[in-house]
Order: sequence, then C-alpha cells, then structure tokens
Amino acid sequence: MGIQLMGIAHAKQKLRRSLSAKIASVLATSNVPRGHIAVYAGEGHRKRFVIPIAFLNHPLFQELLNRAEEEFGFDHPMGGLTIPCSEECFVSLTSFLSSAS
Repeated sequence: MGIQLMGIAHAKQKLRRSLSAKIASVLATSNVPRGHIAVYAGEGHRKRFVIPIAFLNHPLFQELLNRAEEEFGFDHPMGGLTIPCSEECFVSLTSFLSSAS
C-alpha cells in the first residue's frame, strides 16, 4: 500500500512539473501580437525578435529559412524558429522589409 501511494505522489509531482513547463511556454509566446511570429537570430547568444508573418513570404527571408532548415533541420532544441545570421544582418533585413512594405 505504501509503495502505491509513493507512486501516486511521484506521478502527481511529474504532472505538476509538466503542466508548469507548458504554462510557462504559453505565457512566453502569448506576448506575440496577432499576425506576427517570434524568431531568434544572432550568433552565440540569440536574441528574440517579433516580426510580421508577411516577411516569411519575401524571397530574401525565404533564403534565410532555407539556410535555417539546412543548419538546424526541423527539430531544434531552442524550440522556436531560429535564423542563422548575425543580429545586425537580421535587423538590416527586417528594416529593409519594413520600408519596402
């Protein structure tokens, strides 16, 4: 009986940790406005950027997405869309795309 109760307590603890991780994940992404997506760019320490989804259709951004697929594949430990370029390059590209729109 004691072993069974320990198993239930352990399962409850695992469930709480799992739920708190999922809640933290939802809260982290909930500050992205509708029509936008969060991406990470930079070398070494990656910085989070929130960009309009429309940028994803631009040929220059498509090239970055192809490079990201080649470098990271579809299963990346960061959990978000990671762009393989420097922060300065990414800021320049998004500034260009913003002014072109």
